[in-house]
Amino acid sequence: MTSADMDYLTIALPKGKLFAPSVDLLSKIGVSANDVHEKSRKLVISNEEKKVRFIITKTGDLPTYVEYGAADIGIIGKDVLLEESKDVYELLDLKFGLCRLMVAVPQALKKDKISDYAHMRVATKYPNVAERFFREMGIQMEIIKLNGSIELAPMVGLAEIIVDIVETGRTLKENQLLEIAQIHKATARFIANRVSMKMKFDRIHGIVEDLKCLLESEDKQ
Repeated sequence: MTSADMDYLTIALPKGKLFAPSVDLLSKIGVSANDVHEKSRKLVISNEEKKVRFIITKTGDLPTYVEYGAADIGIIGKDVLLEESKDVYELLDLKFGLCRLMVAVPQALKKDKISDYAHMRVATKYPNVAERFFREMGIQMEIIKLNGSIELAPMVGLAEIIVDIVETGRTLKENQLLEIAQIHKATARFIANRVSMKMKFDRIHGIVEDLKCLLESEDKQ
């Protein structure tokens, strides 16, 4: 970490549904910069007055940027943290972007207990989460990694089961899928690089405390 790096606080923001609420939350505590928007062509967006830099990353890459110190802090979903298992500090539950990681099957395939699904194929964007879940349940499964349209897998015979993130469950119902187990609830989390947490403790701690106060005040409204 150079002396120039020490002057700035670099914040990683995720593309997608968490981007706008993340920007809004940070701006409410005075952490902002001009032209911070998801479609920005700038790779690094700076606020020279406040010595803050923003980088906008793909969701799955964000914990890596923070783990290796390319970003000091970041905001990312708990589902991504569970999947990536990066060595970062998880400092605060920001309480927005609520979803749940769950297991679902076609309605016609519903069985009495989860162990009855042993040795079936599981399609998911979260292979590490899925593997850990079924291992802890004492069930051996074949995990198939997909990057999108997970609900399609049972429809075309690629897999019997899916593990995916859901908000309302509407997409499951539309595709005749039934949730049979919840793995974990997921909300946006505020994370920090371990070295940055020591070297820039005052600034990062200040942001955490400001966010806590803001979240508490919003809860009371």
